[in-house]
Amino acid sequence: MRSERNLIAACALLALAACKPATPQALGTLEWDRVTLLAPVAERIVRIDVREGQQVAAGAPLLQLELTRTQSQLEAARAQARQSRDVLSELQAGPRVEAIAQARAALAAAQAQASDTRAYFNRLQPLGRQQLVAASEVDRARAAADNAAAQVRSAQAALLELERGTRREQVAQGEAALAAAEAQAAVQAVTLDKLNVVAPRAGRVDSLPYRLGDQAPIGAPLAVMLVGEAPYARIYVPEPLRARVKVGDAVRVHVDGREQVYAGKVRMIRSEPVFTPYYALTGKDAARLSYLAEVSLGKDAAELPAGFPVRVEFGDGHGK
Repeated sequence: MRSERNLIAACALLALAACKPATPQALGTLEWDRVTLLAPVAERIVRIDVREGQQVAAGAPLLQLELTRTQSQLEAARAQARQSRDVLSELQAGPRVEAIAQARAALAAAQAQASDTRAYFNRLQPLGRQQLVAASEVDRARAAADNAAAQVRSAQAALLELERGTRREQVAQGEAALAAAEAQAAVQAVTLDKLNVVAPRAGRVDSLPYRLGDQAPIGAPLAVMLVGEAPYARIYVPEPLRARVKVGDAVRVHVDGREQVYAGKVRMIRSEPVFTPYYALTGKDAARLSYLAEVSLGKDAAELPAGFPVRVEFGDGHGK
């Protein structure tokens, strides 16, 4: 009789345990923040200073691309900027005194020539009326006088242009040309600096896709770094838990193959559902939506590698 009562009690305890709600959880993987350094130009790799998996400090050299062509382009851009600067200085200074003096002398010569041709025409005109000279000779003298007068007006205009100096519009055009040339030189200087690839942050070199002597195309990843003090868990929150999970919630993170339970905190959760990888689908969750979330970990998880499966448990308050 007593054994039967014990059996009944044990069954009751098992039934109660089975009725106890499971701890809310979500599955995912460990990830690190990644920094990808892209090729600014298509040049050969001439030096590699690190290896994959190496820990580096911020500013540490990683690799170098060939500099020759970009250096030449920078020198050409700087030469163009110097030329534009000299042209602008000339425009701002205005005409030289010698040029004005030369224009005045040209005007005086034109006036003398005009006076001479006009006098000759005035002498020839009465003779033409008396038919002592041919009419064609008089016409040639008149044309010469008119041409000389036009030369005087042209010389006067040239002198006036020099005396009034450079127009504001010409100076503005010179300033714009100089600014464009200097901007192009600055672009080439930045490109040249990028050919010496350095670590933008402290971290670990995760991948070097190209080898010494390779020529990566523009925009190709030259190096991939894992940065930050610790990894984070990228998880997929089932739809029934979404409304009760918010940024700042404390969670427990179980890493596959590790007995230690890591403390974490939800740092991001999406408002739109996403495609859920097969490994994050358990039981009835396969027919439900999931929401991508990220859980930050402490420094005690700094040695954990990326890609490990994780299971994140939420507090008891989420199971109520």
